Amino acid sequence: MSDDGHQHTGTEHVPSRQRRRFPGISSRAYEHPADRSALVALRKLTGFDAVFKALSGLLPERSLRLLFLSDSVRVSDRQFAHLNDMLRDACYILDLEKVPPMYVTQDPQPNAMCIGLDEPVIVVTTGLVELLDEEEMRAVVGHEVGHALSGHAVYRTILLFLTSLAVKVAWIPLGNVAIMAIVMALREWFRKSELSADRAGLLVGQDVRASMRGLMKIAGGNHLHEMNVDAFLEQAEEYDSGGDLRDSVLKILNVLPRSHPFTTVRAAELKKWAESREHQRILDGHYPRRDEDKDASVGDSFRESAASYAGDMKDSRDPLMKLVSDLAGGAGDLGGRVRRGFDGFRSPPPAKGDTASADGEA
Repeated sequence: MSDDGHQHTGTEHVPSRQRRRFPGISSRAYEHPADRSALVALRKLTGFDAVFKALSGLLPERSLRLLFLSDSVRVSDRQFAHLNDMLRDACYILDLEKVPPMYVTQDPQPNAMCIGLDEPVIVVTTGLVELLDEEEMRAVVGHEVGHALSGHAVYRTILLFLTSLAVKVAWIPLGNVAIMAIVMALREWFRKSELSADRAGLLVGQDVRASMRGLMKIAGGNHLHEMNVDAFLEQAEEYDSGGDLRDSVLKILNVLPRSHPFTTVRAAELKKWAESREHQRILDGHYPRRDEDKDASVGDSFRESAASYAGDMKDSRDPLMKLVSDLAGGAGDLGGRVRRGFDGFRSPPPAKGDTASADGEA
């Protein structure tokens, strides 16, 4: 048993290499700026916890817990012991005092989630357990523990409830529209929270190649000999920069119904964060502490979020993002690009002195 009370068993499943531990780490250390700003604001709301406690009576949380207890396998020292070791190890590294219950449920679709209002519950599918090797699975368990530490389980549960409610009130005029507007906003936040949890998974596993392999397997199955990390990341770059304005609109429509970012995008975002100074500072022991959360500034968090979105827009090579960036920056040739139509956003406008185009435009 470790000095903080976490019991670790089955040590043959734990790699011999030493991994850093982060005592008292705040979830703000790894949260994506857009995720962090929403969470800081919500935590500042007086009576916020009481409201969600009241809502818990409307949500099928107790039913879900009974369902998992009765029709799934609870991870313990006696069942899926290697997953139990990973779970306790992840909680030890992120200094999460109470180890959340974890269940394995029969489902060939690789998936994992962390839900619950009163207490977080982690659920992984058999498809995921069978797909990933130990180090890849360690990153996933760390991902879900990161959700628990951030309090994402509460909002994920609300999102599931509202999505179900939207279906039930679809017959009411404008009722579905109002609920779906909230659902869309929650999904945008939740996509950012997934990027946060990916970072938590890296802090737990401390093996970026394993994190990349896990994401590749989720996208392409258990065929690592047929896949390549660099080629996989090139797909994300092609997705970001390829096509014209029409493709940009299609990207938005494709991602709107999703609660998770696309897998190649997650891999590229995680690689970028793994190489950042922010990540290195955490590894060096310089990170915000949990006991400082009450002093976190909502204004500062929103400014960081806005700066993050602005930076992503500026750095993106997506045609629509470049258009928005040009509008904000007052690009002089914007009118000419509009006149050239959608293809005007496929590539940079021709430089002065270039030969006239076929339709007479210079």
